[in-house]
Amino acid sequence: MSEVKIAAETRTEFGKGAARRIRRDDKVPGVLYGHGSDPLHLTLPGHDLLLALRTPNVLIALDIDGGKNNALAIPKSVQRDPIKGFLEHVDLQLVKRGETVTVEIPVQAEGELAPGGYLLEHVLDALPVEAEATHIPEQVTVSVEGLEAGASVLAKDITLPSGVKLAVEDDAVVLQVLAAQAEEPAAETAGEGEEAAEA
Repeated sequence: MSEVKIAAETRTEFGKGAARRIRRDDKVPGVLYGHGSDPLHLTLPGHDLLLALRTPNVLIALDIDGGKNNALAIPKSVQRDPIKGFLEHVDLQLVKRGETVTVEIPVQAEGELAPGGYLLEHVLDALPVEAEATHIPEQVTVSVEGLEAGASVLAKDITLPSGVKLAVEDDAVVLQVLAAQAEEPAAETAGEGEEAAEA
């Protein structure tokens, strides 16, 4: 698991106006919380944070106020602009080395389904697991090779790295294979429209 160092500053200004000013400077307002401590309001560099968040559950080593306060954190909630996609706000959870945390890791399917035009449905896009804060897997890979309609991959079927445990029911469906829906021929629908127009 990758660890990314990011310099951050504590912030004392709050509200929408302050947040807009922070974002204008290509920075992102954020909050660091956890371990029963008071939430710490931070300003983080936008570009560095955006690069770090490309890795799910990235471990962020925060260098706060020039090293006066250092902390390890994982992203818990990220708000993006719905249209432009830039970061608006981030919530970070304080973690300690050796501590177990509950996170969701992306599920990556590999292999080809059996011939027949089947569809693979991701019932769970991410798998809830418990892992040591500094050893969170980036993703889990599941083989769907040769699966046919009606087949399912359950949480207990997924091989997890050492030290990682499921944080969901064993029989929770993660992936399932569906039969492709037959579409009505386009010519018939056009014919029905013409009849309606004539009537």
